[in-house]
Amino acid sequence: MRLSTKAAVGGSALLAMMGAAGAAQAGGFQAPELGVRANGMANAGAAVLRGADALAWNPAAIAGTGAEGVVGASWRRTSLDLSDDGSTLTRPGQATLPAGGQAELHDPAEDFTAPSLAFTLPLGDRFAAGVSVTKPFHLRLEYPADAFSRYDLTRNRIEMTEVRGALAASVTPWLDVGVSVDGQETRALLDAASPNITPASADGLQQLTAKGWDFGWAAGAQARWDRFELGASYRSAIDRNLDGRLRLGGLTGPLAGANFDAPADVAFATPWSLTVAGRWAATDALALYAQVARTGWSKYDTIELAFAGQGAAIVQGYRDTTSVAAGAEWRASPTWTLRGGVQYDPTPTPAAMREPGVPDSDRTTWAAGATVDLTPGLSLDLAASLARFEDTRLHRDLVFYGGTPAATGATIRGTLRREEFTLGSALRKRF
Repeated sequence: MRLSTKAAVGGSALLAMMGAAGAAQAGGFQAPELGVRANGMANAGAAVLRGADALAWNPAAIAGTGAEGVVGASWRRTSLDLSDDGSTLTRPGQATLPAGGQAELHDPAEDFTAPSLAFTLPLGDRFAAGVSVTKPFHLRLEYPADAFSRYDLTRNRIEMTEVRGALAASVTPWLDVGVSVDGQETRALLDAASPNITPASADGLQQLTAKGWDFGWAAGAQARWDRFELGASYRSAIDRNLDGRLRLGGLTGPLAGANFDAPADVAFATPWSLTVAGRWAATDALALYAQVARTGWSKYDTIELAFAGQGAAIVQGYRDTTSVAAGAEWRASPTWTLRGGVQYDPTPTPAAMREPGVPDSDRTTWAAGATVDLTPGLSLDLAASLARFEDTRLHRDLVFYGGTPAATGATIRGTLRREEFTLGSALRKRF
């Protein structure tokens, strides 16, 4: 095979896989487990809560709160079922055939444990500094090697860890402001099958590994008037540049010369977000919360790809979303506080690009939580939530080896059912 054709074959195979790689940033994988107290209200009022664990939502949350440390973890169980509904493969010069393989896929998503740490320290009477560590994005999927969805994805590992350093100030007795610098480490591994021209030959395998550190910022404010409090925070988009490696192997016959192993650079942007939340003390024991969050997913419009002297832009077509949440908190006794909430969060993924690598749809989350004061200065936060995703259709069209005589088309059609159950706990120590 000539070098130019080899590059075209390898490049086209990678482009097919990269659609799944970037799309893993969908709303369904924007991990909401950033703080147990907020999770106990389905994140209603997260931007108006105060304390070290609220730092991940709003850098103004630590002003005037004193020295505090919070150590927590959330565990998520995902129930995910995918069913084939007419997926096909069309090889050059051959009739279109069913994709074949396992047609019913059950629970390919691994359980997720999200640790969270936060510490704050007052700097005089008006200023405070803080650090938080969270996992704002997460995805772990593993499908069988012969799944009907294999040409979209067989394995996906995307993990992002954020370290936020913040400085906050009490500007007036009723107004706090804060800013932060956010460093995020990304680690990714993606596998997908690549079809051979001969039906009797086993599929080839594409694999991409990538990692990198990138930085953004956030700013926020919180205001208080009698029984009403208001919080707002803005998190910047982050331009991500990952260093990685691409491997394509297992191709046979006329495609054998396209097998390769080369460095790869991947660039894309994750979205900005603007969150506004309110708290109203209806009585001395009962507080009501509401929150609206706008997420700029349209910032994630393309994935820029470079490898082996080639460059390409893969269109993603995501749209901005607005989530809404409402909740309540009740001081049931001197030692117990109970809370609950509900949130609606629409998916940013377009219906024409909904794929097994991004098993996402509009979701509604119900949550309940509690805080118990164990000793003076030490408390325990608890939370549980159930997220139900709307049943939706899978729709993914792929072209392998495009622009060459080996061009092969694959379509993925199916149905998706999903729900998530989450438990969380955190210890809070005030000094």
